[in-house]
Amino acid sequence: MQRKAIAFTGPSGSGKTTLIEKIAQKLVGSRKVVVVKHDPSDKARFDREGKDSDRFFKTGADVAVVSPTRTSCFSHRPRSIEEIGDLFGDFDLMMVEGLKTLPLPRLGVFRGRIDPEYLGVLQAVAVDETVDLKHDELPEEIEILNLNDTDAVIRWIDAHALPLK
Repeated sequence: MQRKAIAFTGPSGSGKTTLIEKIAQKLVGSRKVVVVKHDPSDKARFDREGKDSDRFFKTGADVAVVSPTRTSCFSHRPRSIEEIGDLFGDFDLMMVEGLKTLPLPRLGVFRGRIDPEYLGVLQAVAVDETVDLKHDELPEEIEILNLNDTDAVIRWIDAHALPLK
């Protein structure tokens, strides 16, 4: 199993989640896929107030909830991408949404216009017809992909994803 990782970046509403979802749907039958979602504002909630796991987590302990169909982990400390990979064990592809500081190959997802603030961390962009590439100039080294061509995006991922240690 080659544990490879790739990252997706772009403004809110650009289509990152939809693209990752489409890629996962295509690959899950033939590969083990992991998705890591960055929550920069720390607002995601995964358990209900007063439930056992919520009560355990509030003690300061890290908590795992195990059922016949899933395992959920709640930790009080941030983890490195390698540590997160270790939590999942064997996988073929990890797709990370966000986390611009990670040293991973990064695909920018844009609609309407390309935000130049992202260009310093990107190796490629996935755009649709709403982006005017004549107006939004890109550095030569940034590849341009069609946001609606999931197969082309997967080929780019296969060529650029980095192995995790």
